[in-house]
Amino acid sequence: MAEKTVIPSDLVRARELEEQLLKEVAECGFDDGEIFAIKLALEESFINAIRHGNKSDPNKSVRITSDINNRQVVFTISDDGPGFTPNDVPDPTTKENLEKPSGRGLMLMRAYMDEVSYNTRGNEVRLVKRRSKSTASR
Repeated sequence: MAEKTVIPSDLVRARELEEQLLKEVAECGFDDGEIFAIKLALEESFINAIRHGNKSDPNKSVRITSDINNRQVVFTISDDGPGFTPNDVPDPTTKENLEKPSGRGLMLMRAYMDEVSYNTRGNEVRLVKRRSKSTASR
């Protein structure tokens, strides 16, 4: 069953929520590698929502919907910002962008999660991680 949470644009509160969500993920039997992947993606999505979407405005909120079960986790994170176009973010692995700090979070989320998608406006990301077959059969 999906749970909805709203937090202010506050990295400390985001970290607390991340810890709570990861505890639930672990209780559902995900292995350490899967938990690390989920942690990384959640961290990046929270930072992006707070810093880039809401511009660290404490009067703005971040909304998180989590659906955690023993087969998969689905997180939807949205902010109050204007959004962005994910395909317009430069590839951080190209030579001209190696020294630039932006774009790596999106790349990491795509690498570690099974699905990463955005709404049309670009202010909401949906992250999906399925349990590997080896851990799901335990």
